[in-house]
Amino acid sequence: MPDRPGSKSYVNESFEFKSGRWLLHDALIGTTDNDVKHGKRSIRLHNNGKLSMQFDIENVGKVTIYEAPYGKDRTSELQLWASYNGGQSYQQIGQSINASGYGLSYLTALINHTGPVRIEIRKISGGKNRINIDDIVFTGMDEKSSSNNITATASSTDAPVSGDNENLLLGNPSNANNNVSTSADNYLIDHNYYIESYNKTKAEPNWVSWHIGAGDITGKRGPDDFRADTTLPAKWFKVDNTYYRGSGFDKGHNCPSGDRSSSSDANSATFLMDNIIPQAPNNNQHTWEHLESFCRDRVKEGNEVYIIMGSYGTGGTGRNGYATSIYKGKINVPAHIWKVAVIIPNGNNDLHRVNAETKVIAIDTPNDDNIDPNWMKYICSVRDIEKATGYNLLSALPQDVQDAVETKRFSGF
Repeated sequence: MPDRPGSKSYVNESFEFKSGRWLLHDALIGTTDNDVKHGKRSIRLHNNGKLSMQFDIENVGKVTIYEAPYGKDRTSELQLWASYNGGQSYQQIGQSINASGYGLSYLTALINHTGPVRIEIRKISGGKNRINIDDIVFTGMDEKSSSNNITATASSTDAPVSGDNENLLLGNPSNANNNVSTSADNYLIDHNYYIESYNKTKAEPNWVSWHIGAGDITGKRGPDDFRADTTLPAKWFKVDNTYYRGSGFDKGHNCPSGDRSSSSDANSATFLMDNIIPQAPNNNQHTWEHLESFCRDRVKEGNEVYIIMGSYGTGGTGRNGYATSIYKGKINVPAHIWKVAVIIPNGNNDLHRVNAETKVIAIDTPNDDNIDPNWMKYICSVRDIEKATGYNLLSALPQDVQDAVETKRFSGF
């Protein structure tokens, strides 16, 4: 978003963005915690608000915008319109979409026009429900030719290409899906701030996947509001905060609170109990915390990190000794806890930037209170974790890249 501070009222006014001048109609520049955004600002539309380019770009193949409902507002409908005559007339491109759920989603529409083009984003329904618009990306006619790639954005950060920064960008390790009847023990849940495969029988996640960028770790933390996930399917056992009491195990985050401090909502999402496992206290508070901090430090140095974390097996040793389960046998105590972190410099087109030289951390730790605090003592390869779990990790990468990064062991920077 532009350098001008956030507006406090809806305006009909043009603003200078890094990409050029845009007209805000019944819109404002949002900077609050409830404004969904990659960086510090995003556009907020309400009523029949519009965001209109006041400049042209040539040789555009497609346009991608990132959108989300403001705060917890309900669904509104968006349309993309394009003008090929300097804004004198417009025609709709692509289909109308419903902005629903929480967290930024992307919409891509094909243009494939060699001459000048400008676009307009229109909110056409939803009344007073508001919509945030963040990164807007134009891709050239030939995506393989860097000379033809055109990127314009209404963001203070580099604009991602379609799919960048998605929490499941590196692949779905177990082909989890949300079919209640057939996939109860491999049930896909998108919490917007992370995605997981949940195991109904074990009452814990199989794995959790997320992305960390600089905008995710801005230091906004809320209360430790551990709570049951009431959105799980009806009649499923729902783990409550109190069920860990006296067990000798910590409530161990998969996606940690510290990786989601961009807003109170993002931070709060990590305290849902289906993001939690019974974890040996020394493992959680020392070994695991040291690795989490290490990954965040890499982000602060100018990198972004894709992480998949999970657990497997049954039986761990907590403060009260060995146990296979807690709370009347309903919550499995895992035997091993693992993590894979893929670290790349900040940039765009992330999948294509992972190569044989990319730094990848893989560790597999026993869920044991006598664990060494140095996480590097438990380094393994990605293939070691795949063999132990049966998962196909990093499956979205080309096979030759998988073969290279999944067989080596991290040795530092």
